[in-house]
Amino acid sequence: MTRALDGGITRLGTGIEGVEWNILGQRYFPKADCGSTFSFETNSEPGQFVPVHIHPTQDEFILVQEGELHVKLDGVWSVARPGDLVKMPRGVPHGYFNKGDVPSRALFWVSPAGDLRALFEQLHNMTDVEEVVRVSAEHAVDFLPPEANE
Repeated sequence: MTRALDGGITRLGTGIEGVEWNILGQRYFPKADCGSTFSFETNSEPGQFVPVHIHPTQDEFILVQEGELHVKLDGVWSVARPGDLVKMPRGVPHGYFNKGDVPSRALFWVSPAGDLRALFEQLHNMTDVEEVVRVSAEHAVDFLPPEANE
């Protein structure tokens, strides 16, 4: 059975049900979760990033709210600034990097929701990068080799 969307407002800097995740130093707040979509706010300090990876079964979007993000999408680098929407189709390699000198904040969402929330719950406070990659693959998020980030 598909989860239904709960109505209401999820405030800035807070997650549904009071949840906040630390995923390799970045702060994530789940904003909405139902069968058709999963959304989350990220807060990335300068130098933080999510390496290039693929969601084979989900489309992903980023709405930059503060700062800027360097995005690598299908081998091409771009810069997304406040108000910009990044569209990352399923199956296309992508990653994001805060290469600036100020924090960035963005709203992300995937469709369909898939197992992304369950993945984030497992990754919370995990520090072993190899384990993060292994667990992510079990949840249909496949990281590419490090040279894909260049």
